Amino acid sequence: MSELAKEKQREYPEGYKPTEDEEFMNDMQKAYFRDMLLNWRDELIKESQATVQDLKDNSAIESDPNDQATIEYEQTVELRTRDRERKLVTKIDEALERIKTDDYGYCEETGDPIGIQRLLARPTATLCIEAKRRQEQKETGYAG
Repeated sequence: MSELAKEKQREYPEGYKPTEDEEFMNDMQKAYFRDMLLNWRDELIKESQATVQDLKDNSAIESDPNDQATIEYEQTVELRTRDRERKLVTKIDEALERIKTDDYGYCEETGDPIGIQRLLARPTATLCIEAKRRQEQKETGYAG
């Protein structure tokens, strides 16, 4: 069995969704988030590959300058989106590594659990709500 196939092997019941009522970061929760992250990563990579193919297929120069400008603008927007997604793939890979080392789900700053609801909303989160709030206040210069 390939490493990827092993990684995608479901280790929780069909329809399972982590809850706050369980032991935090038990094996089923880790498997659930690992699968969520792997699926998200695969989706982003497929979209990226489709964009590359689309750029290759639609790289012809249009005779109308307005049409050409529109095509170039759309391609620029698409490339900017893919660049953000490339950075997100890196964050997903880091989250997958944290699952392997049993650090996933715990705040990098405080060591406290990040919380299931926050992880479901943002599976790459590395800070608990309070630590994230402090970080944002520091970045914006707002202390109140």
